[in-house]
Amino acid sequence: MRIEVFDTPDALAAGAADLLTVLLNEGATTFGLAGGSTPRAAYRELQSRDVPWDRLTCWFPDERWVPPEDPDANLLMARRSLLDHVPVRFIAPDTTLEDPAVAASVYETALDGEFTDGPGVVLLGMGDDGHTASLFPGTGALTVTRPAYVANWVPQFNTWRLTATVPLLQRASSIVFLVGGGSKANVLRRILVDDEPLPARVVAAGDADVTWLLDRDAAAEL
Repeated sequence: MRIEVFDTPDALAAGAADLLTVLLNEGATTFGLAGGSTPRAAYRELQSRDVPWDRLTCWFPDERWVPPEDPDANLLMARRSLLDHVPVRFIAPDTTLEDPAVAASVYETALDGEFTDGPGVVLLGMGDDGHTASLFPGTGALTVTRPAYVANWVPQFNTWRLTATVPLLQRASSIVFLVGGGSKANVLRRILVDDEPLPARVVAAGDADVTWLLDRDAAAEL
Protein backbone atom coordinates (compact mmCIF):
# COMPACT_ATOMS: atom_id res chain seq x y z
CA MET A 1 0.00 0.00 0.00
CA ARG A 2 1.34 3.41 -0.98
CA ILE A 3 0.21 6.86 0.11
CA GLU A 4 0.89 10.05 -1.86
CA VAL A 5 -0.12 13.50 -0.63
CA PHE A 6 -0.63 16.54 -2.87
CA ASP A 7 -0.74 20.17 -1.79
CA THR A 8 -3.91 21.21 -3.65
CA PRO A 9 -6.98 19.63 -5.24
CA ASP A 10 -5.64 20.56 -8.68
CA ALA A 11 -2.35 18.82 -7.94
CA LEU A 12 -4.30 15.81 -6.68
CA ALA A 13 -6.24 15.61 -9.95
CA ALA A 14 -3.07 15.88 -12.02
CA GLY A 15 -1.31 13.30 -9.87
CA ALA A 16 -4.22 10.91 -10.25
CA ALA A 17 -4.18 11.33 -14.03
CA ASP A 18 -0.42 10.70 -14.07
CA LEU A 19 -0.71 7.46 -12.11
CA LEU A 20 -3.76 6.20 -13.98
CA THR A 21 -2.05 6.85 -17.32
CA VAL A 22 0.86 4.67 -16.23
CA LEU A 23 -1.38 1.89 -14.90
CA LEU A 24 -3.67 1.87 -17.93
CA ASN A 25 -0.66 1.51 -20.22
CA GLU A 26 0.51 -1.63 -18.41
CA GLY A 27 -1.91 -3.97 -20.16
CA ALA A 28 -5.21 -3.42 -18.38
CA THR A 29 -8.32 -4.04 -20.45
CA THR A 30 -10.87 -2.64 -17.98
CA PHE A 31 -11.03 0.60 -16.01
CA GLY A 32 -13.48 1.03 -13.13
CA LEU A 33 -14.71 4.61 -12.82
CA ALA A 34 -15.43 6.10 -9.41
CA GLY A 35 -18.45 8.31 -8.94
CA GLY A 36 -18.91 11.31 -6.69
CA SER A 37 -17.40 14.76 -7.07
CA THR A 38 -13.68 14.26 -6.40
CA PRO A 39 -12.82 12.26 -9.58
CA ARG A 40 -14.32 14.81 -11.96
CA ALA A 41 -11.16 16.92 -12.23
CA ALA A 42 -9.00 13.82 -12.67
CA TYR A 43 -11.22 12.65 -15.53
CA ARG A 44 -10.85 16.01 -17.23
CA GLU A 45 -7.07 15.69 -16.91
CA LEU A 46 -7.23 12.21 -18.44
CA GLN A 47 -8.90 13.51 -21.60
CA SER A 48 -5.58 14.75 -22.94
CA ARG A 49 -3.35 11.94 -21.64
CA ASP A 50 -1.80 9.18 -23.73
CA VAL A 51 -4.16 6.42 -22.63
CA PRO A 52 -4.87 3.36 -24.85
CA TRP A 53 -8.61 3.99 -24.89
CA ASP A 54 -9.17 1.73 -27.89
CA ARG A 55 -8.36 -1.40 -25.89
CA LEU A 56 -10.16 -0.42 -22.68
CA THR A 57 -13.68 -0.97 -21.45
CA CYS A 58 -14.85 1.33 -18.68
CA TRP A 59 -17.34 0.18 -16.05
CA PHE A 60 -18.84 1.49 -12.81
CA PRO A 61 -18.01 0.03 -9.39
CA ASP A 62 -21.27 1.58 -8.20
CA GLU A 63 -24.26 3.54 -9.36
CA ARG A 64 -27.12 5.36 -7.73
CA TRP A 65 -30.63 4.03 -8.39
CA VAL A 66 -31.65 7.04 -10.47
CA PRO A 67 -32.33 7.51 -14.21
CA PRO A 68 -29.22 7.72 -16.42
CA GLU A 69 -29.70 11.44 -17.06
CA ASP A 70 -30.34 12.31 -13.42
CA PRO A 71 -27.82 14.87 -12.06
CA ASP A 72 -26.89 12.40 -9.31
CA ALA A 73 -26.04 9.56 -11.71
CA ASN A 74 -22.39 8.50 -11.74
CA LEU A 75 -22.82 7.71 -15.42
CA LEU A 76 -23.81 11.28 -16.26
CA MET A 77 -20.83 12.75 -14.41
CA ALA A 78 -18.42 10.32 -16.06
CA ARG A 79 -19.84 10.93 -19.51
CA ARG A 80 -19.59 14.71 -19.20
CA SER A 81 -16.08 14.73 -17.74
CA LEU A 82 -14.49 11.82 -19.65
CA LEU A 83 -16.47 9.29 -21.66
CA ASP A 84 -17.93 11.71 -24.19
CA HIS A 85 -14.45 13.05 -24.93
CA VAL A 86 -12.38 9.91 -25.53
CA PRO A 87 -12.83 6.94 -27.92
CA VAL A 88 -13.54 4.36 -25.25
CA ARG A 89 -16.13 1.61 -24.88
CA PHE A 90 -18.11 1.60 -21.65
CA ILE A 91 -20.85 -0.43 -20.05
CA ALA A 92 -23.05 0.91 -17.29
CA PRO A 93 -25.81 -0.51 -15.11
CA ASP A 94 -29.25 -0.12 -16.63
CA THR A 95 -31.20 1.87 -14.07
CA THR A 96 -34.28 1.92 -16.29
CA LEU A 97 -35.02 -1.73 -15.45
CA GLU A 98 -37.88 -2.69 -13.15
CA ASP A 99 -35.98 -3.03 -9.90
CA PRO A 100 -32.42 -2.71 -8.58
CA ALA A 101 -31.88 -6.42 -7.96
CA VAL A 102 -32.65 -7.19 -11.61
CA ALA A 103 -30.40 -4.36 -12.78
CA ALA A 104 -27.55 -5.60 -10.59
CA SER A 105 -27.92 -9.17 -11.87
CA VAL A 106 -27.95 -8.07 -15.52
CA TYR A 107 -24.87 -5.93 -14.96
CA GLU A 108 -23.04 -8.72 -13.15
CA THR A 109 -23.60 -10.96 -16.17
CA ALA A 110 -22.27 -8.26 -18.50
CA LEU A 111 -19.17 -7.80 -16.35
CA ASP A 112 -18.49 -11.53 -16.23
CA GLY A 113 -17.73 -11.34 -19.92
CA GLU A 114 -15.24 -8.52 -19.39
CA PHE A 115 -13.38 -9.74 -16.30
CA THR A 116 -11.60 -12.75 -17.70
CA ASP A 117 -8.68 -11.98 -15.37
CA GLY A 118 -10.61 -9.88 -12.86
CA PRO A 119 -11.04 -6.12 -12.90
CA GLY A 120 -7.92 -4.35 -14.13
CA VAL A 121 -7.51 -0.82 -12.82
CA VAL A 122 -10.18 0.48 -10.45
CA LEU A 123 -10.51 4.06 -9.24
CA LEU A 124 -12.42 4.44 -5.98
CA GLY A 125 -13.40 7.31 -3.73
CA MET A 126 -14.15 7.29 -0.04
CA GLY A 127 -16.87 8.95 1.99
CA ASP A 128 -16.48 10.55 5.39
CA ASP A 129 -18.08 7.44 6.92
CA GLY A 130 -15.46 5.17 5.34
CA HIS A 131 -17.65 3.83 2.55
CA THR A 132 -16.27 3.13 -0.88
CA ALA A 133 -18.21 2.34 -4.06
CA SER A 134 -21.66 1.91 -2.45
CA LEU A 135 -20.39 -0.33 0.32
CA PHE A 136 -21.68 1.64 3.30
CA PRO A 137 -20.99 0.63 6.91
CA GLY A 138 -23.61 -1.72 8.24
CA THR A 139 -25.26 -2.49 4.89
CA GLY A 140 -26.07 -5.89 3.49
CA ALA A 141 -23.69 -5.84 0.53
CA LEU A 142 -20.76 -6.11 2.95
CA THR A 143 -21.88 -9.63 3.87
CA VAL A 144 -21.74 -10.94 0.28
CA THR A 145 -18.78 -13.28 0.12
CA ARG A 146 -18.48 -13.84 -3.64
CA PRO A 147 -17.35 -11.60 -6.49
CA ALA A 148 -20.66 -10.06 -7.49
CA TYR A 149 -22.60 -6.94 -8.34
CA VAL A 150 -25.58 -6.41 -6.07
CA ALA A 151 -28.38 -4.07 -5.10
CA ASN A 152 -27.64 -2.54 -1.70
CA TRP A 153 -30.24 -0.79 0.46
CA VAL A 154 -28.65 2.21 2.17
CA PRO A 155 -30.86 3.27 5.11
CA GLN A 156 -28.73 6.38 5.74
CA PHE A 157 -30.12 7.79 2.49
CA ASN A 158 -33.33 5.77 2.26
CA THR A 159 -32.37 4.57 -1.18
CA TRP A 160 -31.02 1.70 -3.23
CA ARG A 161 -27.53 1.67 -4.67
CA LEU A 162 -25.91 -0.76 -7.08
CA THR A 163 -22.41 -1.85 -6.12
CA ALA A 164 -19.55 -4.22 -6.68
CA THR A 165 -18.91 -6.43 -3.66
CA VAL A 166 -15.74 -6.50 -1.62
CA PRO A 167 -14.54 -9.78 -3.22
CA LEU A 168 -15.07 -8.38 -6.72
CA LEU A 169 -13.13 -5.19 -6.01
CA GLN A 170 -10.35 -7.14 -4.31
CA ARG A 171 -9.78 -9.07 -7.56
CA ALA A 172 -8.54 -5.88 -9.28
CA SER A 173 -4.91 -5.73 -10.29
CA SER A 174 -4.64 -2.10 -9.13
CA ILE A 175 -6.89 0.01 -6.92
CA VAL A 176 -6.40 3.77 -6.66
CA PHE A 177 -8.24 5.56 -3.86
CA LEU A 178 -8.72 9.26 -4.62
CA VAL A 179 -9.63 11.25 -1.51
CA GLY A 180 -9.84 15.00 -1.03
CA GLY A 181 -11.12 17.42 1.59
CA GLY A 182 -10.81 17.99 5.30
CA SER A 183 -14.06 16.15 6.06
CA LYS A 184 -12.24 12.90 5.25
CA ALA A 185 -9.26 13.48 7.54
CA ASN A 186 -10.61 11.75 10.64
CA VAL A 187 -11.83 8.64 8.87
CA LEU A 188 -8.58 8.37 6.90
CA ARG A 189 -6.66 8.31 10.17
CA ARG A 190 -8.99 5.60 11.47
CA ILE A 191 -8.42 3.55 8.32
CA LEU A 192 -4.73 4.12 7.57
CA VAL A 193 -3.35 4.54 11.07
CA ASP A 194 -5.75 2.63 13.31
CA ASP A 195 -6.64 -0.08 10.74
CA GLU A 196 -10.31 0.24 11.62
CA PRO A 197 -12.22 -2.23 9.40
CA LEU A 198 -14.41 0.29 7.62
CA PRO A 199 -15.42 -0.67 4.06
CA ALA A 200 -12.60 1.18 2.29
CA ARG A 201 -10.04 -0.49 4.56
CA VAL A 202 -11.57 -3.92 3.95
CA VAL A 203 -11.42 -3.45 0.17
CA ALA A 204 -7.80 -2.29 0.42
CA ALA A 205 -6.84 -5.39 2.41
CA GLY A 206 -7.07 -7.70 -0.60
CA ASP A 207 -4.36 -8.71 -3.04
CA ALA A 208 -4.65 -5.70 -5.34
CA ASP A 209 -1.84 -3.18 -5.66
CA VAL A 210 -3.30 -0.24 -3.69
CA THR A 211 -2.39 3.44 -3.83
CA TRP A 212 -4.01 6.19 -1.78
CA LEU A 213 -3.87 9.62 -3.41
CA LEU A 214 -4.79 12.39 -0.95
CA ASP A 215 -4.83 16.14 -0.85
CA ARG A 216 -3.23 17.95 2.07
CA ASP A 217 -6.54 18.56 3.85
CA ALA A 218 -7.56 14.91 3.70
CA ALA A 219 -4.15 13.85 5.02
CA ALA A 220 -4.16 16.32 7.93
CA GLU A 221 -4.47 13.68 10.68
CA LEU A 222 -1.99 11.16 9.30
